[in-house]
Amino acid sequence: MTRYVDAAALIALAQQAELNATAACSCTKTPLDGWQSQPLSLDESQLVEIATLMREDDPEPTFAEYRPDNVQYWSPEAPIAPRYFPYNRCGVWECSTCGRLYLRYTEGGGYFVDRRIRALKSERVVDAGL
Repeated sequence: MTRYVDAAALIALAQQAELNATAACSCTKTPLDGWQSQPLSLDESQLVEIATLMREDDPEPTFAEYRPDNVQYWSPEAPIAPRYFPYNRCGVWECSTCGRLYLRYTEGGGYFVDRRIRALKSERVVDAGL
């Protein structure tokens, strides 16, 4: 079972990865500062799930978004608020080649499934309570 991390632990993970992940890597071919559909250029076999933001004690995670100043969901400046959608449905994934961290979740609609990914940046993580 993948371990749950809260906002403080997520910041610590991100900061450690940012210190260590300085080498060029194929996982950075497509900028992932904001949410993107998972690009074909990203070799999924490089990614290993190391943590989750999904709480076991929350049977129905909220679909509410945390959007201070009405920042758009897709924006690279959008905060990463673990208790809010879509972060509360994310796994934390590490590139096994370079150590960079990414957030991933699957968006499902009536006729589609879209795997989405965003680079984890420590300065974007906020501990916003519901």
